[in-house]
Amino acid sequence: AWDFDHVGMIEGEPEGGADVEMAAIEAGAQDFEAGEEEDVTLFITDPTDLDTVSKALPAQGIKVLSAKLGYKAKNPVSMSGLSAEAQEEVQAFLAGLENDDDVQHVYVGLVD
Repeated sequence: AWDFDHVGMIEGEPEGGADVEMAAIEAGAQDFEAGEEEDVTLFITDPTDLDTVSKALPAQGIKVLSAKLGYKAKNPVSMSGLSAEAQEEVQAFLAGLENDDDVQHVYVGLVD
């Protein structure tokens, strides 16, 4: 966990043309980025501010879809920077972890 920050993660969807950047600032989020799904934004908070920010976002025009504690990579690595062989090895390893019934959450420092 030394290469990850413990953070609050809130997935939200703007309603009625809400300004995502202004909503993040007004609600007290530390940062925001595009979510995994289209039109979804991931708001990053301090773990202790997760509840406060998730309650403040609806007043800023953001529909909260989920709120949880998680880990964000400090130094993400691009998959495109790896060789094809290394990419296959990483994908096989991650698939093995995800298919293990004893594994509940997997956090990786990969982007792309």
